[in-house]
Amino acid sequence: MILRFFSFMILLWIIGFAWFAIDLPRPAVDDAHTGSVVVLTGGAGRIDRALDIVAAKTAGRLLISGVDRDVKPAELAAEYERASDLFDCCIDLGFQAVDTRSNALEIARWTVRRGDKSVRLVTSDWHMRRARLELERAMPQDIQILSDAVQTQPSLGTLFVEYNKYLMRRLAALAGV
Repeated sequence: MILRFFSFMILLWIIGFAWFAIDLPRPAVDDAHTGSVVVLTGGAGRIDRALDIVAAKTAGRLLISGVDRDVKPAELAAEYERASDLFDCCIDLGFQAVDTRSNALEIARWTVRRGDKSVRLVTSDWHMRRARLELERAMPQDIQILSDAVQTQPSLGTLFVEYNKYLMRRLAALAGV
């Protein structure tokens, strides 16, 4: 009986992992409008995607969450080859977050302060499910979240680690932790 239970659990894990790895989240349509856009640092293409959204004026303001405390807006503008006035008018840097969970808390506080009713979440495709889960848990229910995944070519190891982190956070959410 115990062997069957564990075999069943392993089978469920394998099926879930296959779904997780094969059906990665996709980018949102370019012309989707939201009150703001938020991006989690840490992956190639994420900040570029968020900057393109703000430049296209499909979101009113951008929060870059998880920025190192030593980074200055002018440095980011130069690194991403953007006009510094874009950073002056439309971009906030979040220095509080150190992981996905604290990214979500930082984003939720910022979004509520702004009074936004919708936010576009930008992160890597392999990271989107867990980032969105954390943001949904931190954000008030009346704020709409639009997922905008940056497509990558994640390794099997990255997917394995992220799937297990996602499962643990789902289980924690079910347990109310």
